[in-house]
Amino acid sequence: MAELKGACLVIGAGDDTGAAIARRFAKEGFEVCVARRPRHFEALETLAADIRNAGGMAHAFGVDAREEDDVVRLFETIERDIAALEIVVFNVGANVRFPIVETTARVYRKVWEMAAFAGFLAGREAAKYMSPRKRGTILFTGATASVRGSAGFSAFAGAKHALRALAQSMARELGPLNIHVAHIVIDGAIDTKFIREALPNADELRADDGLVAPDAIAEAYVYLHNQPRTAWTHELDLRPWREKW
Repeated sequence: MAELKGACLVIGAGDDTGAAIARRFAKEGFEVCVARRPRHFEALETLAADIRNAGGMAHAFGVDAREEDDVVRLFETIERDIAALEIVVFNVGANVRFPIVETTARVYRKVWEMAAFAGFLAGREAAKYMSPRKRGTILFTGATASVRGSAGFSAFAGAKHALRALAQSMARELGPLNIHVAHIVIDGAIDTKFIREALPNADELRADDGLVAPDAIAEAYVYLHNQPRTAWTHELDLRPWREKW
């Protein structure tokens, strides 16, 4: 295990992608803070314990990323009690599919709150602490819907387009302050339990490297953080070799 380098916060630390990102940054020597909605706190505690058992340092936080006061307190707690935040990863999903005439205002608003508004709150709070120090990395997880709105995904595409625009604006504002802001488009099905249960040919795809591996995604996030500032990537797209695009 490398020498501790500060804190890394993963908001949306789910069982697969978010967990892989957290584990990988722990191996890099960061004190990892994992956050997810309170109803998933038991799973978060298990993830944090696994990281600690592997020799890393990890803390679990049950937080609703859509609630401003909760997000503000989360950042305050980490900065005060754990370490200075060097990396913030916003990895909240919110993928839903409804025909436009069946997309209720409640659905659209909830998806926007989860995938766009929550991203704004996380990005703003990260910037508050990183700007005075003039260093840090902020990474936003995007999707195919970030760049292309498909049939049935009006709510998801609207929210992910908004998150991408946020990342672009923040990159232009914070880059001159030595803060690296990047947006990652994950274009393809990720090898998760949900996908393996939902896709009839998931086993075939997995055997042929046709699903995006969470550990490979995590490697890309670490790569972005470690990039020299002479050649920063703002947007990186990841897809399996056989994905159509």
